[in-house]
Amino acid sequence: MSTDDRLLLLAQVTAVMHRAADAQSDRRLRAFGAVFRLVFCPAMQIQIPDRAYTGSERARANFRLAVKIALGFVAVLWLIQLLNWGLALGPEDLGVRPREWVGLLGILFAPLVHDGFAHLIANSFPLLVLGTAMLYLYPNSSRRVLPAVYLGPGAAVWLFARGGDHVGASGLVYGLVSYIFVAGLIRRDRRAIASSLLVCFMYGALVWGVLPIVPRVSWETHLAAALIGLVLAIALRRLDVPPRHRYAWEDREDDDAGERVE
Repeated sequence: MSTDDRLLLLAQVTAVMHRAADAQSDRRLRAFGAVFRLVFCPAMQIQIPDRAYTGSERARANFRLAVKIALGFVAVLWLIQLLNWGLALGPEDLGVRPREWVGLLGILFAPLVHDGFAHLIANSFPLLVLGTAMLYLYPNSSRRVLPAVYLGPGAAVWLFARGGDHVGASGLVYGLVSYIFVAGLIRRDRRAIASSLLVCFMYGALVWGVLPIVPRVSWETHLAAALIGLVLAIALRRLDVPPRHRYAWEDREDDDAGERVE
């Protein structure tokens, strides 16, 4: 092969490599653009919910129902804790024990038992606030989110966590915080954005709980619940979108468009 042929072949190979690199860069840019539009662009166009919907008697009744359900769940946790204390029972038998068959019961019962009253007190108020917000703002999503953040972290802990007994409802707290926060970022609803900011202000420090910093804290439960909440917030972003408030000038534009069509 002559020198000219070698140079020509080298130029052709270089051109092919450049085209492949450009195509890969285009795919990355398109993927980045899709994520950017999903997360940021909708939040830039904040929509005001229709007051006839948010201020209706049905909406107020839904809020009262959400408070009652959240308060009832917290009351059940306190009743269980009082029974354990009165009967001198420990939470070990009902906790999640990773990769032990007896520990499978903990997937169902571990969120209901706590390692003492201090542990329960730390979870009670967040569960009341977050449970009310979840049930009121996202009633349809709650049917999928609540079972997922209740059972999912326990299953992940049983499969992947370190040994020991993992108990407590902190997985529910982290799952709800993650869902409400992320949902507020990717929705156009002003109420969702406000709840997201409130959750960030009140419980932003919980982010340290997903790291293996404190030895006796089940950071695996926190991390699994937070990831489940994040994924569900993106997957269910089109559910529970309240009707948007329409201004008078929008109705006039629709009337004008209808007249032109006729």
